[in-house]
Order: sequence, then C-alpha cells, then structure tokens
Amino acid sequence: MEPTTRGYHRDDLGDVRALSGSRFYNDELAPVPPEKRTWTGYNYFALWMGMAHNIPSYALAASLIALGMNWLQALITIVLGNVIVLAPMLLNSHAGTKYGIPFPVFARAFYGLRGANLAALLRAFIACGWFGIQTWVGGEAIYVIVGRLAGSGWRDSAVLAGQHWTLWLSFAVFWLGQMLIIWRGMEAVRRFENWTAPLVSVGFLVMLGYVLVKAGGLGPILHDTGKLGWGADFWKVFAPSLMAMIAFWSTLSLNMPDFTRFGGSQRRQMRGQILGLPTTMTFIAVVAILTTSGGHVLYGQDIWDPAQLADRFASPVVVVVALIALVLATVSANLAANVVSPSYDFSNAFPKRITFALGGLITGVIGILIQPWRLYSDPNIYIYAWLGFYGGVLGSVAGVLVAGYWVVNRTRLKVADLYTPGGAYWFTAGWHWRAVVATVVGAVLAVGGAYDGPFPADGLIPFLKPLYDYNWVVGLAGAFVVYLLLTLPATKEETREQPGPSRIDPAAVDR
Repeated sequence: MEPTTRGYHRDDLGDVRALSGSRFYNDELAPVPPEKRTWTGYNYFALWMGMAHNIPSYALAASLIALGMNWLQALITIVLGNVIVLAPMLLNSHAGTKYGIPFPVFARAFYGLRGANLAALLRAFIACGWFGIQTWVGGEAIYVIVGRLAGSGWRDSAVLAGQHWTLWLSFAVFWLGQMLIIWRGMEAVRRFENWTAPLVSVGFLVMLGYVLVKAGGLGPILHDTGKLGWGADFWKVFAPSLMAMIAFWSTLSLNMPDFTRFGGSQRRQMRGQILGLPTTMTFIAVVAILTTSGGHVLYGQDIWDPAQLADRFASPVVVVVALIALVLATVSANLAANVVSPSYDFSNAFPKRITFALGGLITGVIGILIQPWRLYSDPNIYIYAWLGFYGGVLGSVAGVLVAGYWVVNRTRLKVADLYTPGGAYWFTAGWHWRAVVATVVGAVLAVGGAYDGPFPADGLIPFLKPLYDYNWVVGLAGAFVVYLLLTLPATKEETREQPGPSRIDPAAVDR
C-alpha cells in the first residue's frame, strides 16, 4: 500500500486496468494518480482570479447599482454572498483532492452510477447557458474594439436577426477561439489560466481610472445614496439579490472536484480557494460598483454592461486597452467555469463515446442554441429569472452531496465501485431513489414559487412564493434534510464500519 499526503491509497482503486472495460470508465473520468496531482495554492488562486475577473462578474455587481442600491449596499450583498457559497464549495472540493475524481464520478456515490447523470446534466446545461452568455459579451467587446479601429462601416453594418452582422461575426470568432483551446485539453486550460491571471485586472482598472478622472474623483460617486435607502425597499431587493450572488457561483460549488482532483494537498486547494474567491470577487465588485456609479455621474444613467460603458469613452486608446484585457478575462473565466465541468458531465453520460474535447464542443453548440443575448438583455431577467431559478435547483443538488459525503459516508468512498455496475453505488438499476426524491423536493421548495419575469405574478405554486426569495438556501437545506431523513435509518449500522478497498469483479465491469 502506498499512502499519500491526502489519505488516498492506490489500493482504494485496485487495478485500474480491470476497470477499463466498464462502460462507466474512461481515462478522463478515472482518478488522477498522486504523481499527477501537481496544482499548487497559486494555481487555485490564479484559477479564481481568472474566473472572477470577467465581464459577467462585473455586470453582476453593476446590476445591483442599476436596481437602485448604493455602493455600500451592493458591496455588502456581494461579499456576504461569496462568503456563504464558499462553504459548500470547500465541502465538495474535499472529495476531489482525496480521491482524484471529477464531480460526475463523485455524484455517483449518492445518485448511483446512472442517476449521477441527473446531477451532472443539470450542472452541464446551466454551464452551457453561462458559456453562451460569456461568449456573447466577449464577442460584444470584440465588436466594440474593432469598431473603434475600423470606423463606422463596421459599427453600422446591415442588421441580421436583430443584430449587426459584424456583431454576429465577432461572436463567432470569440466562440471559435475558445473551442481551439479546449480541444487541446485540461493542461492547456491550466496554462492559459496561469499566464492570463495577472493580466485580467488591467482592463477593469483602466476603466475605473478613466471614470474617476472624468467624474472628479471618488467624492461624487460615494455621495450617491442610491434609490432604495435602508428601509423596506432595500430589504425587498436584498434577499433575491443575495441569492443571485450565491447562485452565480453555485455551479462551481458542485463541480470544484473537477479542479481539486489535481490538487497537491487539501491544504493547498483550500488555501488557494479561500484566498482566491472572496478577495477576487470583492475586488471586481468594488471596481464594478465604483465604475458604474461613476458612469451614472458622467452620463446620467446606470450602464451595467462594461462593453457598452467603455463604448461611451472619448479616448479610443482607453477603450481598446480596456476591452482587450476584458476579452482575455472572459476567455479565461469561460474555459474554467463553463467548459471544463460540462465536458466531464457529457463524458460521464457516454464515457466510451464522448471525450473531454468533444464534451467541450457540445457545450459550445448548446451555448449558442440557448440564445444568450436574450438572457443578458435585462438585469431583472439576469438576476431574478436566470440566476434565481437555477440557483435554487443546484442548491438542492449541493444539499444531497454535502449530506451524503460528510454525514452519511463520513468522507469515505469505495472508489472502484464508482465505476463498477453491481457495486456499492449501483443501488437500484444504477439509481438511488432517495437522492432523486431529496433533489426534487428541495428544488420544488426552492423554485416552486418563482414569480415575475417569465413566471406568474403570484408564483408557479402560490403558497411557495415567499420561499423563492431565499431559493438557494431553501434548496440546499430542504434537500439536505430530506436526504438524511430517507438515508440515515437505512445506513446507520453500515456507516459505522470503515469500508475497505473494493474488490473488482472483471465480469461486472464488462456489463
């Protein structure tokens, strides 16, 4: 037996070659061997810097100003949301580092080898939506840059399907560039993150500096008291906005094992994430809030899209420098946050047919079909409909994972059985009905009362409407409790025993 610093042993997996015949196994879903777990604390810090410093992160903070908050209210909302979401993120990250497995394989321990596709594909399709949004705003930035350099012919081109054809072309170029990177694999993503991380802040700082100079410093910006005050109007907006801040990273709270499986130790990945997420999101929030508030002072309106705000600047040099940096930032974030996970998730659904690269291509295609320009068109749709609804659904998945791994299994998994039909995680025909029921109950409680925007004013299920403003918390808590109520009585005796290494049945893996 060869121990490592993470509590993982090679014997936990047994003979990997015996698993290779299983239809639930491929090289990309297999545990990362200890010698290849080379990511350091800086790698994770750089990862979060790359993921957090992007146009949608900026727009998320800026949209709170557009909804009527002042700078302090917006900052409190964002910081609190990111501290809260960090907790389930670290809890789910643990399994990735300990066992070297990605999120969809981790989910098999609780949903079953087949049932894990429910959790994985829920996460994957939301990532596709985010990939589309990020690609749209990146294409928009390219459109503005080229327009400043090429003149009015580019900006005033013929309109096709509601947008200038040159904007569609920018969108397509941005999409293709990302596909070329992801086709080269996970190591190419890591290298890209490392060298872009120190650069992605430049564009936002250039924009902020320009606005501060033109607006006459911080005084006029900080003097703005917002439209809501600190009374009932603010608290009515605060709760759903806080849930939106949490929902923004709720996807990563599920699939961080996709990255922590490469971690050199628990300490390294935890330190990198604790230093990475709160600090980088606070930085981008401060920049976005001050820049948007300054834009209000200069132009008399809250422009929450940074590409559109930069387009108002008089200096072409400032516009080009700022938006080039923002384009790099958006590529960095999109690859890490919205392509890596669904690539694994689609591969998990068909391990013998879909590779990591092909999964990334599928993500890119669905990201176009979802029509991201509609999701991003209005801050109310962006926060209340898109972020709020999916945040509640994914909160219920997080509740099952945290309850199953930390309370029921006590961080112990039989790794070989995660790939073996008929093993400990086969449950009933590959499905664990208790996890499915807990997820459905949590999701219904969280989003059953969805209201406004595309939803009925009284809510989809009227008596659940008050819960929708707290959707992510309700989804996580509801699924957590239901899963424990259904599972603990049946596994109480079994979970007292330390599971040993799984024995692999060669006949089983060929099924």
